Order: sequence, then C-alpha cells, then structure tokens
Amino acid sequence: MIRNELLEILVCPENHTRLTRADGELVRRVNDAVAAGRLRNRSGARVEEGLDEALVREDGAVLYAVRDGIPVMLVDEAIPLDQLA
Repeated sequence: MIRNELLEILVCPENHTRLTRADGELVRRVNDAVAAGRLRNRSGARVEEGLDEALVREDGAVLYAVRDGIPVMLVDEAIPLDQLA
C-alpha cells in the first residue's frame, strides 16, 4: 500500500492536479473491465493485469495503477476512466 506521506506529494504528471486512492468499488469496476478485455491505457495498449491499488486524478478522469506499492506515473500508462461508462 502506498504511504500517506508519498500520496500527499504526488500529482498527476499530465496536469499537476492532486491524486487520491481509488476506492474499492472503482478498483472492482476497473478489474471487471480488465477481465473482459475492454480496457486500454492512454497509449492504446490493452490493460491485461488487474489492480490491487490505484490512484485517481482529482477530476475522476484518469487512473494510475500502483504496482507492488509503486505508483506508475507515466501518462501513456494512465487509464482513462470514461471507458467504464
């Protein structure tokens, strides 16, 4: 799990807005979309690995995966959440 101290200083690399922990319901919806093969990251690659933890941008538009406690803060790896609609 990502530490609170780190979360306080992390911002979206694209627009520099705050990030918060994705709640369990959002992580579940993302994982359902991954399992169904219908989720792509910003670069267009299919997201193939489910998430235990993620960070969501303040506006709720983009999600960043956290892998082994390390946030993947690459714009191309970000997951646009409009795909869940």
